[in-house]
Amino acid sequence: MNHNQHYLETLFAPRSVVVAGASPRAGSLGGAVFTNLRTGRFHGPLHALNPRYAEIDGIPCHATMAAVPGPVDLAVIATPAPTVPTLLAEAAAAGIRNALVLSAGFGEAGEAGRALQRELQGAARSHGIRLIGPNCLGMMRPAIGLNATFARTGAHAGGIALVSQSGAVCAALADWAWAAGIGFSSLISLGAAADLDFGEILDYLLHDSTTTSILLYVEGVRDARRFIGALRAASRTKPIVVLKVGRDRAASRAALSHTGALAGDDAVFAAVLRRCGVVRADTYMDLFAAARLLGAGRLPTGNRLAVLTNGGGPGVMAVDCAGRKGVEIATLAPATLATLDTHLPAHWSHGNPVDIIGDATTQRYVAALEALLADPGVDGVLTLFCPQIITTAAAAAEAMLPLVRAATKPVLTAWLGEADAHHGRDAIEAAGMPAFESPESAVTGFAALAEYRRAQQLLLEAPPPRVAAQAADTAAAHGLARAVTSDGRTLMTEPESKRLLAAFGIPVPRTVIAATLVEAIAAGNQLGYPLAIKILSPDIAHKSDVQGVVLSIRDLPELEREFRNLLARVAHARPQARLDGVAIQPMVEKRFGRELLIGVARDPVFGQVISFGAGGVAVELLRDNAIGLPPLNARLAEDLIGRTRIARLLGAYRHIPAAHRAAIIDTLLKVSDMVCALPWLAEMDINPLTVDESGAVALDARVLIDPARLAEDPRYAHLAIHPYPERLAQPARLRDGETILVRPVRPEDAAMELGFFAAMSDESRYFRFFNATRNVSPSLLARLTQIDYDRDMALVAVTQGTGGEKMLGVARYAQNPDRDSCEFAVTVADICKRRGLARLLMHRLIDTASAAGYTRMAGSVLAGNAPMRALMQSMGFTGGPDADDPSVIAYEYALTPGSTQAA
Repeated sequence: MNHNQHYLETLFAPRSVVVAGASPRAGSLGGAVFTNLRTGRFHGPLHALNPRYAEIDGIPCHATMAAVPGPVDLAVIATPAPTVPTLLAEAAAAGIRNALVLSAGFGEAGEAGRALQRELQGAARSHGIRLIGPNCLGMMRPAIGLNATFARTGAHAGGIALVSQSGAVCAALADWAWAAGIGFSSLISLGAAADLDFGEILDYLLHDSTTTSILLYVEGVRDARRFIGALRAASRTKPIVVLKVGRDRAASRAALSHTGALAGDDAVFAAVLRRCGVVRADTYMDLFAAARLLGAGRLPTGNRLAVLTNGGGPGVMAVDCAGRKGVEIATLAPATLATLDTHLPAHWSHGNPVDIIGDATTQRYVAALEALLADPGVDGVLTLFCPQIITTAAAAAEAMLPLVRAATKPVLTAWLGEADAHHGRDAIEAAGMPAFESPESAVTGFAALAEYRRAQQLLLEAPPPRVAAQAADTAAAHGLARAVTSDGRTLMTEPESKRLLAAFGIPVPRTVIAATLVEAIAAGNQLGYPLAIKILSPDIAHKSDVQGVVLSIRDLPELEREFRNLLARVAHARPQARLDGVAIQPMVEKRFGRELLIGVARDPVFGQVISFGAGGVAVELLRDNAIGLPPLNARLAEDLIGRTRIARLLGAYRHIPAAHRAAIIDTLLKVSDMVCALPWLAEMDINPLTVDESGAVALDARVLIDPARLAEDPRYAHLAIHPYPERLAQPARLRDGETILVRPVRPEDAAMELGFFAAMSDESRYFRFFNATRNVSPSLLARLTQIDYDRDMALVAVTQGTGGEKMLGVARYAQNPDRDSCEFAVTVADICKRRGLARLLMHRLIDTASAAGYTRMAGSVLAGNAPMRALMQSMGFTGGPDADDPSVIAYEYALTPGSTQAA
């Protein structure tokens, strides 16, 4: 067994292939894929399977899978749909463990097709076959000559991997890329994705050394947790660009909250991509441009762009596009302007864009570019070339290339025109850098770079446990939900909603319920004037719809009058609604208050999301909101605020003081705590959250309960991103009495993990990694410390020293493809051996894996690692020699899902 080989390696790098349905007949599916495999010069043996033929173009054709001379790694199936399950069984009997099913007629073909697809899935699962498809274009791996598709165009070898849910889009992108000279490590068409989906394929591409960047064409996501986990893991080491269709498709369900109405599926998907560290493209040309720019490895430190042009019009076009894309046009430093003055004609533009005039020489281009790159206020430079008689495009490119190559900042070039301009584009692209044809496409490319940098920063944000969350009265919140649902309701009244907010420390005004006028008068005397009164009805979701709110009631006569009018008005508007009286509260009058909305909604794919934006009665008309995925921390909350238009009104302007930003962030974090702790919180609006210079207060709230999720969920199934599992952080005592802390790893542990690795002896390093390498690549370090707490776990043992925490050991498990079992590894520092730390960590790891629902834990130990073998045996692991590698002992341990079982 090769312990460094990914379990999908034989699927994506097969040594031999058989085509079921191969045919000499022109126009047949099997004929097309067989021809592509032959003409693509696949590196390994290629076999044909079709009982109708003895041979196809000189290649023997076999009647059954059993007759195919083995071994065979991959079966490409292009036969009628009803034959596929039987062929999978025959392939498994012949020792074939991977299949690529091109055949159509499954889930897309009605109920009969869906039943056949279930049969296919069952056959693959029962026989241990991993498959791509059905109903897909196929797969290309150009480096090994594998073109197992029926596409008309092949692919150049390169570093880009494309994974597409649409075969037609995959074929179109391949055709376009072939003409553009863009190369691929992989082109993978998912089709119906009956088995392999984005998650496992991304995991393979993460480990694939030939893949440098990844492109995804996405129509929809089926398994949110797996998709996000794989996307976050892969994007930590390789740039990923996503083209997602369906931007304008609104959420398909009716929502009782404003947030539910605003959180369309595309807004949620955009929020997912931000938290996963990836970039979104608008067109397939943007897709490739972004991938090539990101692959160059030069990221801007900010969003400020300088534009260098030899024509005023294109410069203005670039500035206009920058405004639309959120790119800031840099303000040039006085020293930069002075330098430009010495090199440029007196009538240059004296600002950004830097117009060096239509008669610009190559010297002028070089001098201006040098000055802009040296400006600390410039994060990237866009150079525009318009054809003119003084300087050719080729000469301009040749002059600028040394600067472009040496620059640490990204330099983008756009060559306008074709007859002369293409020579400049060709020279830049020959140097391995993308060149653009228009100002807009180049600005879009820079926007992608800046967005990628921001997304990568957000990716590293792993919200730690919060003291405020631990202080929240979750028991009271759960009790309130049970009381509401036992009353046959799912919508909380306003007073109940405010009690829920108060349980998590969110400021709310005092509220008194009055069912009669007498009670209302008593409440007015108790609370004092001015007052606000609001209708109370379990049948009215939005009070403004029935004019159910009266503000600024100044005295008793006004209270008596407005109380009667309010009840009469609502009874007339909603005669069938149950009226429970009114909620009365002191009028919160904030002279400089801003009305905001913070809400929660449930996306059918990605679970709970948090919304922030402008509040008030016109919230759905204004549609000024941003969506974020919980859990949040202060940085993520600040990013959420900054993506709204109302963010600009939160600062000071004229005589109005700045709103209390920290209070807004604190409220967002408390809402995040609520979402994590309360699976039943289906929808919520805090509207308005009124904020001024002194703080924030929630004036109104609406909460919808999901009665099917009242039980607490330690696995956070209602969230797309598993929160940091603080409950697993527990003290422990070693044999010699030293007290340590065992806790889940965090991204900020990278430096500590590096020090731990450096201190290991060669023997310890060899026993852990099966080699004695002293180098830890950035990608490996990221995988060790930036984990998905849902499918993986790493428990680190730390002790507190003078310089902070020091790592003593780590035990980790990773989810296996079957999702029922996990693979373990444990390592302790040399100074901690024979102190009981490895046993302690393994007990904690077993408990954690059992509680997470796994049924089996497995791992490999080198036969020469006697201490580890002894530990495994003493803990009840069963072991035996690895079937493929006698130097390795394979150990297993049966887990009891949901239990705490380690002694």
